[in-house]
Amino acid sequence: PFQVVGGKVKKPGKRGRKPAKIDLKAKLERSRQSARECRARKKLRYQYLEELVSSRERAICALREELEMYKQWCMAMDQGKIPSEIKALLTGEEQGKAQQNSAKLAKAGKTEANSNP
Repeated sequence: PFQVVGGKVKKPGKRGRKPAKIDLKAKLERSRQSARECRARKKLRYQYLEELVSSRERAICALREELEMYKQWCMAMDQGKIPSEIKALLTGEEQGKAQQNSAKLAKAGKTEANSNP
């Protein structure tokens, strides 16, 4: 009744857990529950992807509008016209530079005044 396999003595019969009589109804219910969960995960994944696609589409539209605005500006400048937005940017930069220069001059004047007794 004993077998010798690879130097080990084996007893007849199966090892491990004996297959309990699996309740078929319980098994079917677990399978159904697993399928429900799988469908729910799939639905969530598709919702996430749809939201991602729509947000990217909105970003693309915004960028296209911005590109069109820049094209209009370029066409206007080719005709010798300066768009008001660019004028505002330039005057804002010039004012900023003038303020920086006046601040530098004021600092330079203070240091010269302090260095000469």
